[in-house]
Amino acid sequence: MYHIKTFNKISPMGLSKLDRETYVVSDSEENEDGILVRSAKLLDYQFPRNLLAISRAGVGVNNIPIDRCSENGIAVFSTPGANANAVKELVLCAMLLSSRDVEGSSNWVRSQAAAGVDVTTVVEKGKSAFAGPEIYKKTMGIIGLGAIGALVANICLSMGMNVYGYDPFLSVDSALRLDRHIHVVKDVNELYRRADYITPHIHFTEKTYHTIDAAAIANMKRGVRIINLARGEIVDDDAMLAALDTGKVSWYVTDFPNNKLLQSKRVIPFPHLGASTPESEQNCAVMAVEELTEYLETGNVRNSVNLPPVNFPRSGVMRMCIIHKNIPAMLANITRLLSKDSANVANLSNKSRGDYAYTVVDLDTEIDHTVIDDVTALSGVIRVRVIE
Repeated sequence: MYHIKTFNKISPMGLSKLDRETYVVSDSEENEDGILVRSAKLLDYQFPRNLLAISRAGVGVNNIPIDRCSENGIAVFSTPGANANAVKELVLCAMLLSSRDVEGSSNWVRSQAAAGVDVTTVVEKGKSAFAGPEIYKKTMGIIGLGAIGALVANICLSMGMNVYGYDPFLSVDSALRLDRHIHVVKDVNELYRRADYITPHIHFTEKTYHTIDAAAIANMKRGVRIINLARGEIVDDDAMLAALDTGKVSWYVTDFPNNKLLQSKRVIPFPHLGASTPESEQNCAVMAVEELTEYLETGNVRNSVNLPPVNFPRSGVMRMCIIHKNIPAMLANITRLLSKDSANVANLSNKSRGDYAYTVVDLDTEIDHTVIDDVTALSGVIRVRVIE
């Protein structure tokens, strides 16, 4: 039996994918083999020694100590694309709100009624204060063309916008999802110079911290509207407030508000609504569960943030899964120890990701546990798991 501990409320649709003859699931499990989590912070959580994997029902993993997980041989999974449609739709909402000042106009109408005014007598005169541009034939700039960025690009194009995208790490799969009329630029400053609206869809890392700062804003059109549904730290709040004060940026829509930003009336704040739809939560939960169970039961890796992808059908009578440092001669040392026990390798995969690597070996014969201990004792080996 595998013991799964849940943090936050995980959609029942996802939990229903866990076979209760194989899995025990609750938010009070101890010595758990797997964790299902949404936004709960695990940064200071003391992981049990037997924890094998954490699956995040969402994309961002800033609430999980990735380095500590990697050092302890814990696979971490996320669910890219599961919430993409929900975020795409909120981008469209944000564009319209920042263009037409819908929120301001609605609040004004209510304030008139609250003051005792017959609103039917003032709306025609008052509406001019809330006029704004159409998005048709305007230019959208998208930083990051992954699962969300590609959807945003295509829908904006279908609405008659010119679309420019920037992604130095654009994958083949992502490129194939893009309409051929989307302009993919190699210099982000070209996007800045052209765009009437800019929306980043990138992960938050040390390298993406304050991607949109004073220097970036200086290269943008005057009056640009910026939409940030990715992560708050991607935008420099001080630079944004300064740009809003001068009119360089006309509106800033953010899903990551704070008290400093709310000092500006040109900020439209959302309470982290990006993936807050029932459909998105269900999609993320189902995907998180499927990734977790696949890894626990087969050793295959899909959408891990700290291990390379590995996906091949099992053959032989047992499978050995080895997480280790990405160092020379490791594979040779592993196969050498297996050959000492006359083990026949039916299939093998060895892939690396940064400082770490993952080797999966299917064996035609069962091996002695002393061999498993010898592999575990190899310098650079972090965790060895056998699936029989």
